[in-house]
Amino acid sequence: MNKQLNDSFNFLKPPELISDEEMSALMVAIKNRYGLDFTNYEKTSLKRGINRLMTKHGMESSLDLWGRILKDYEFFNLAIDDLLVNLTELFRNPDVWIKLRDEILETFEKKGIKVWHAGCSTGEEVYTMAIVLEEKGMLNSTRLAASDLSTKALNKAKKGDYPLDIISQYLTPFLKFFPDRKLEDYFDFHDKHATIRSIYKRNVHFAKHNLVHDPVTEKYDIIFCRNVMIYFDDQLKQKVLKLFYDSLNPEGYLIIGYYDIMPDAGKQLFRVHDIKTRVYRKKIEEKPTLDI
Repeated sequence: MNKQLNDSFNFLKPPELISDEEMSALMVAIKNRYGLDFTNYEKTSLKRGINRLMTKHGMESSLDLWGRILKDYEFFNLAIDDLLVNLTELFRNPDVWIKLRDEILETFEKKGIKVWHAGCSTGEEVYTMAIVLEEKGMLNSTRLAASDLSTKALNKAKKGDYPLDIISQYLTPFLKFFPDRKLEDYFDFHDKHATIRSIYKRNVHFAKHNLVHDPVTEKYDIIFCRNVMIYFDDQLKQKVLKLFYDSLNPEGYLIIGYYDIMPDAGKQLFRVHDIKTRVYRKKIEEKPTLDI
């Protein structure tokens, strides 16, 4: 009976179009060809993305994928969206934004601050931050940086334009934060889509950035990196956390995703501020040395 169930479940699984060995070799080739390093991404998620990409384009073997990716930069640039999962929401996990509004932003006494959204995807989180900052009277004096590896996601984020069926899914978390407001207070609604109002784009700078190897020259008061590190192995997590540590002002805030796990090495760099909302603060003692 158990064998029959296993056989049934295996039948439902999509076929794996690339082996672990082929995937590892392809990641090395991509690193050498384009300078993008996926070698320390979580292997199960990465393989799922590669299978999704190959199925989408009707590829039956890894040789087909090799040829397209290594010879066609435009194809590879678009393929990044299949290799990575770009998911975000307006007011995702409302308790995070309530904590931010009622406590964290109060520590800055309405002075101008700098915020970085690392892995901003299609921009909903950045615009949520802009809305919260306006509510606190801090938007005009705050600089927002938003970065992602996906050009397609960044272009959508810059437009701030979303289908109505997507916007409707954001109503519940929005109302938890703003019980007496309407989405129409912040978006211009059209027949099939809604666009964030220009006031919330004004202080946002979008840029393509690779967390694995691109440098950061600015210092920030708050860094968001939510549900991005779940796709990294421990070595890459440590490298990215050190980048965040170096990019934060003293006692700056790091806000990670509900599904992210702070590795033990990261606890040398950050202390828990609020575990429920996954808010951490940069430690002010002498910077630890991590073997990365």
